[in-house]
Amino acid sequence: EDAMLKIITRLGYLKGARRLHVSAAFNAKAKVAMSRFEPGTSISYEKLHENIDIVRKRLNRPLTLSEKIVYGHLDDPVGQDIARGRTYLRLRPDRVAMQDATAQMAMLQFISSGLPKVAVPSTIHCDHLIEAQIGGVEDLKRAKEVNQEVYNFLATAGAKYGVGFWKPGSGIIHQIILENYAYPGVLLIGTDSHTPNGGGLGSICIGVGGADAVDVMAGIPWELKCPNVIGVKLTGSLSGWTSPKDVILKVAGILTVKGGTGAIVEYHGPGVDSISCTGEAKRYDFSHLLVAGMATICNMGAEIGATTSVFPYNHRMKTYLNKTGRADIAALADEHKDDLVPDKGCKYDHVIEINLSELKPHINGPFTPDLAHPVSEIGAVAEKNGWPLEVKVGLIGSCTNSSYEDMGRAASLAKQALDKGLKCKAAFTVTPGSEQIRATIERDGFSKILRDVGGVVLANACGPCIGQWDRKDVKMGEKNTIVTSYNRNFTSRNDANPATHAFVTSPEIVTALAIAGTLKFDPETDYLTAANGEKFKLEPPNGDELPARDFDPGQDTYQHPPAESGSVMVDVSPTSTRLQLLEPFDKWNGKDLEDLQVLIKVKGKCTTDHISAAGPWLKFRGHLDNISNNMLIGAINIENDAVNKIKNRLTGEYGGVPDVARHYKANGLSWVVVGDDNYGEGSSREHAALEPRHLGGRVILVKSFARIHETNLKKQGMLPLTFADPTDYDKIRPDDKLSIMGLATFAPGKPLKGVVKHGDGSQDIITLNHTFNENQVEWFHAGSALNRMKELQ
Repeated sequence: EDAMLKIITRLGYLKGARRLHVSAAFNAKAKVAMSRFEPGTSISYEKLHENIDIVRKRLNRPLTLSEKIVYGHLDDPVGQDIARGRTYLRLRPDRVAMQDATAQMAMLQFISSGLPKVAVPSTIHCDHLIEAQIGGVEDLKRAKEVNQEVYNFLATAGAKYGVGFWKPGSGIIHQIILENYAYPGVLLIGTDSHTPNGGGLGSICIGVGGADAVDVMAGIPWELKCPNVIGVKLTGSLSGWTSPKDVILKVAGILTVKGGTGAIVEYHGPGVDSISCTGEAKRYDFSHLLVAGMATICNMGAEIGATTSVFPYNHRMKTYLNKTGRADIAALADEHKDDLVPDKGCKYDHVIEINLSELKPHINGPFTPDLAHPVSEIGAVAEKNGWPLEVKVGLIGSCTNSSYEDMGRAASLAKQALDKGLKCKAAFTVTPGSEQIRATIERDGFSKILRDVGGVVLANACGPCIGQWDRKDVKMGEKNTIVTSYNRNFTSRNDANPATHAFVTSPEIVTALAIAGTLKFDPETDYLTAANGEKFKLEPPNGDELPARDFDPGQDTYQHPPAESGSVMVDVSPTSTRLQLLEPFDKWNGKDLEDLQVLIKVKGKCTTDHISAAGPWLKFRGHLDNISNNMLIGAINIENDAVNKIKNRLTGEYGGVPDVARHYKANGLSWVVVGDDNYGEGSSREHAALEPRHLGGRVILVKSFARIHETNLKKQGMLPLTFADPTDYDKIRPDDKLSIMGLATFAPGKPLKGVVKHGDGSQDIITLNHTFNENQVEWFHAGSALNRMKELQ
């Protein structure tokens, strides 16, 4: 610890605000550990309150809840410049969480930093590398065999550097965080875009790239552009088939996939309470919305580009903390409740009001999560658009909807069908969110009911939600429809089939549509035919939000980092195809970037799935050179409307995007990607930034960026630039070269000049904007943020 302190002091980042979390050197009247796995840590609501008080007095105005938690974690609350949507905040997050696909690169970068231990509590969660094939037990066994090298690397790296390790089979990272690590007022960053799930427990949980995680694990202040705050006022109460999932499906339809960019979404209003209050007119028990409702809503806030989402502390959260063995945290939160709710009279940048009493069940898609339809209308809309009506597969679970309540409500519908002699007409899969959820629904009979109706219970993992699905029921290219309770439905995401029409909705609607087998079924009004020929309607779903007999923890799947790790060895074989130690990227040479070849001009939506596909490529997430073979293979080339087919301007021949990029790099030709709006939306995967840098890219020039991807590009020494005039996108031709001028005086707020050189000898001069601050300019000069960190040691 002393060695770590000396290193960080030399880096110039320690300002006396706090030492390492493991020291927790403050005098609290009663210290409460951040989790049961970390008894040496302490929650410091006193420090949070002190910072909030300083900032409130400075700004002289009431604060929103998200402002309280974010500003409460400022590295320098006295001197920090604070302006929503404009300034960069330097923050001290409480902890870091990493899923196994992104943890590989994050830990490789941390190893490269040369630091001996992580500075804040950190965990690795094995949930992304388990492919759904047969069923939970068989799939988990196979995953452990196939991924043994990676799991061993993550386990030993965790042990070596003080990171907790959740073994494969533990469950999905976000459910594990909710059950163990999230608490009201915590600031947590996670290397997954759905980290905001923890907002359901009053936490500020933000998805980031691995390089951001490395900063925090190294004890360096983490930078975040000061978020705007969107208020969503909830009034009325839910009833019938309407669920909390419908709230975020409705919000996504209003704000679209980029409407929340740069903002935190903060839910408030009387409807927050009415969603969960017990009573004859209200079907939700007040105690557990945080998992089944509020966490779901916050989780899918990633689909509108929001930095994160959050709900205010209330006694539902207290009950959940008590039920998950954290009564001491609940009691402490009660003492500091004023800091865990918004100030009266606080102002939001934009307010949306949703009357829950008028909200109807929704289903969003296909191909984008913001195309919202009432369930009552989807059949007609599908017929009009030529979307397949037959539901081939219904899939429930994922980090968005895999709680005990979600499973219980789905089982209540399955039981009704079974009682009438029916089973699902569609294939049906069930993904428990954690080992605790799996063990509890098995004990309480839900799993048997779901299996009896035709379901297959998969491993406690991400599975089909992230493309880990060995699907066999349709051929590649075959047009078909699936419905899921997941959060994301981009083209090819779930099964690699671009012809699959994926729709996202609540678990109860998925279950009903799987039973009916068609999109042209509205469970509120339509009838099913029982085995004996009688017509019947499904009653609205119901389910206990907390198990009456408490949770069954199931198998112990957590590995504590050892107290003494000096003898722990972390080996990366030089011949491995799965893991590769990182080499530093080259520094900026001090010159303008001239004659960059346009590698590809991307047409339309380009998510991180398009830039760095998941599915079978997940196996290479720890090997930068191998994973780079998937760079931009899903992006549409505007020149020919094809994917992974671009013209090599040196040879005149067509090839795959990674192949052409490698050829350019081998011949000393740097290149640029040109893209459209909201470029890089979706997953937090930093491989979408590492790969272009590795293959010789220097600039990504687009109309606008998604937040995480833009930051990831900066971290790796790339230049993410935007058109000052979005119509300049049309001026660039696929065979153009682009020069970036003015880098000698590259500075915050100062646009750069672009010289577009056309094949016919003509030129266009365009203005290029950027969002770099002073520290980020230094990353560019050094070649990457990691290079800059090493320079300061």
